[in-house]
Amino acid sequence: MSLCINPLCQKPENPDNTLFCFGCGSELLLEGRYRVVKELGGGGFGKTYEVNETRSNTNQVLKVLINNHPKAVELFQREAEVLKSLNHPGIPKVESDSYFVYFSRSSNEPLHCLVMEKIEGLDLWEYIRQRQQRPIDEKLAIQWLGEVVEILQQVHSQNFFHRDIKPSNIMLRPNGRLALIDFGSARQVTQTYIAKQVKGQVTGIITAGYSPSEQMHGQAIQQSDFFALGRTFVFLLTGREPGDFYNAQTGELKWQEATLGVQPEFAALLNQMMEHIPSSRPKNTQFILQKLTEINSYPPASQPDNQLQGNVPPTILPGDYAAKEKNNYVSFVRRFFAYQVDFIFLSLIGIFTGGFFSSSLGFDNEFTSESMAGGLFGASGWFLGGLILSAPDISAIAQFSLVINLVLNWIYFTGLESSKLKGTLGKLLLGIKVVDLNNERISLTQANIRYWSKLLSILVLMIGFIMTMFTSKKQGLHDMLAKTTVIRK
Repeated sequence: MSLCINPLCQKPENPDNTLFCFGCGSELLLEGRYRVVKELGGGGFGKTYEVNETRSNTNQVLKVLINNHPKAVELFQREAEVLKSLNHPGIPKVESDSYFVYFSRSSNEPLHCLVMEKIEGLDLWEYIRQRQQRPIDEKLAIQWLGEVVEILQQVHSQNFFHRDIKPSNIMLRPNGRLALIDFGSARQVTQTYIAKQVKGQVTGIITAGYSPSEQMHGQAIQQSDFFALGRTFVFLLTGREPGDFYNAQTGELKWQEATLGVQPEFAALLNQMMEHIPSSRPKNTQFILQKLTEINSYPPASQPDNQLQGNVPPTILPGDYAAKEKNNYVSFVRRFFAYQVDFIFLSLIGIFTGGFFSSSLGFDNEFTSESMAGGLFGASGWFLGGLILSAPDISAIAQFSLVINLVLNWIYFTGLESSKLKGTLGKLLLGIKVVDLNNERISLTQANIRYWSKLLSILVLMIGFIMTMFTSKKQGLHDMLAKTTVIRK
């Protein structure tokens, strides 16, 4: 069957072997190569059809603008130019000659047409609907966010921004890969655009629940895409519209509790993307990709696309759905073994420094098991070290060794935990780190509060440590006092 795209045609259906519509006489073989085979959708300013490109016998999508308002034509032509200039597997391909004007038999008004690659699959709004509003899990969300940001990286690198990111404008292909569609609202950052923006001459493209406030006032920038993308992933992780979680009195979006379990770092990244002030959002796509890499659940963006293929999760159908809540906080046992690694490491350092200072100060003959004990107890940092200091029958070199190693012990814990490493050697080897309540690097003050309160809690029958087995975030007393927590990397 061959369809006529004349909006006024009463009988648009025709046999495949005809060149002109039996109903209205309009041409059916568009541009001498495209034959319309079925209508895909319509509404507003246009309609979409599936067409067969007769020369290559491939099916593509035809968008037809049926409203010739100058602004509608401008947006339509802009989409064609944007798609022609972009080249990414996650963006519909448009050939240089894919935009054309068509005249039907019964009208002098032109129909603006654009042919593009057909993206098979479902948009993410429809995908969640067919899952009966059941949300996706964090692992899939991290993978998908990385894919969309990589697509945006291509868009932003050409000085474009999308302006209409939402679940219905992201397609899920049958192979599990994503594609960003509908570039009709995309704009290029130029001096002309900036001048129009200042004068208030830029049209505000708004999608309720997804568009940031600056876009509503015609002041959209590239960071506006990040806001909309963050809101899109709130929808995917909860199965509900973002507006359902908005508190008008506080301006907050309380969405985390409605998810299947999201680790604090990922939640913090999405919240940063949705900041009300654009300057508080990520500065570029590379920043987001780097954060995803640090979460250790998304492969680095520098890897070629073919290397990512093996990590692409399959499309999840409603019947296959299964999710497990994640707990990112570290148990007492894991933290205990991390401390044992630190204890062994510091003991070796303690013995070495004890021997070094003994030799340097001329105590070679007195470097016995006492100086080694000073190093061991200094490394542990436990209250038993204090007993050695006060014991009258312990030699001066052992006491000196203990003091030196207690200082090293303090520097080791406070210095490394407040550094960019966010943890000691033992924590890093066990895959954990110390962060503040916003999942950021802790300050030196917080590290000192943790260290000294930890020593005090040891004196009181280990009660401070035992609390990690009963608190919701597995925090010990020293964590609560320092406002820190220990999480998996």
